[in-house]
Amino acid sequence: MLTYYFDLAWRSCRRSKALTALVLLLMGCGVATCMVTFAVFRVAAADPIPWKSGQLFVPQIDNFGPAHNWKGEPPIMLSYTDAQALLHARQAKRQVLIYGSKWTLLPDDARQQPLPQEGDAVSSDFFAMFDARFRYGGGWSVHDDDQRAAVVVISSALNQKLFGGADSVGREINLDAHVYRIVGVLDDWEPRPRYFDVASTFYAFSHPRQLYLPFSRAIDVQKATTGQFYCSTNTVGPDLPDWNSVLRSECAWIAMWVELPTRADVAHYRDWLRNYAAEQQRLGRFAWSPNVSLSDVGQWLHVMKVVPKSSALSLIVSVSFLLICLVNVIGLMLARFMRRAPEIGVRRALGASRGAIYRQFLVEAAAIGLAGGLLGLLLTALGMAGIGKLFEPEIAKLARLDASLFLLTVLVAVLASLIAALYPTWRAAQVQPAWQLKVNG
Repeated sequence: MLTYYFDLAWRSCRRSKALTALVLLLMGCGVATCMVTFAVFRVAAADPIPWKSGQLFVPQIDNFGPAHNWKGEPPIMLSYTDAQALLHARQAKRQVLIYGSKWTLLPDDARQQPLPQEGDAVSSDFFAMFDARFRYGGGWSVHDDDQRAAVVVISSALNQKLFGGADSVGREINLDAHVYRIVGVLDDWEPRPRYFDVASTFYAFSHPRQLYLPFSRAIDVQKATTGQFYCSTNTVGPDLPDWNSVLRSECAWIAMWVELPTRADVAHYRDWLRNYAAEQQRLGRFAWSPNVSLSDVGQWLHVMKVVPKSSALSLIVSVSFLLICLVNVIGLMLARFMRRAPEIGVRRALGASRGAIYRQFLVEAAAIGLAGGLLGLLLTALGMAGIGKLFEPEIAKLARLDASLFLLTVLVAVLASLIAALYPTWRAAQVQPAWQLKVNG
């Protein structure tokens, strides 16, 4: 019977070419618009480390006080004083300090121009905590952190530029007139968004860093942050008299992550964090009650509003457009099905049940939806080629028409067609055979 229903659907489409084409165009445009914006939203809102996101947390401590914080929430970053205290307390399985910086790479050939490079100053647990993949070598040790060692991990792109992609572990590069020994070369590891660095940068989808150096080393050479730097008063970084003043200040500019594998670990760390803030209050540093927070990856991305408003708004608009298309498709299918009332009457008179009529027209709707889905795939592919003009280029280039989006496009088109056909099919099944035979007799 399924083959028979498909045959009836094919004959119906051939008889109503213009109406069928209009339904297909509406379905294709509606589904394609929805899928293109969904592809961008999916990239922006995806969990960047799903196998571990429930174990990674950002601690926050309010060192500004209720008169200066934002709606009662602690600052998103830590002061140097708090960052160092939390790092050396070692209350988590792993803990990482991060801040962004800019370095000048001096080539061996003096005739070549210096190369400005963006880097992150991080503590040694960084690579293990965030499951960084290495092509050559690895990260540095806690001992290197303690010794403020002049070591560096570079990206595969920078390794390709400097050493032609060869194993460069053990070789040296000159950064800001200081020699650094390469201990590792990352593989093509470019988390997007840069969830671990979103507080210390201005854009979560910025280009990946080319250098990773020990946090302690960056502090030792007085490397200023290129990321966010804010204080509880109108004081800003450049107005502080010297580097020691920056380190002693209550200004927030260092991001911190901790790894807590179990719920018990999370509860313990949250209690310890609260006790630490209470201790600072007792010491007179804080004049307010402890105000701390501990957010996992998903909560942190929500706090930082990583998903661009443009992509979320575009998805809402595109879904609304698809619904408008569905309303129009319902009207067209109703007109299409009711024009065949005489045919339905004859079938019912010959013994076809209402269930058979339902199956016939739903199969026809599914066939139309499948064709609309194929048209939607073509339009989606065309739309993906131009999304860089509508969305942020850094996000747009990450969106792909992969197998999952391919299947979802077809599935949405078929389901949308079936939903749109429910009312017209119900109306068609209510046709009275006796009345149709009388009218057409």
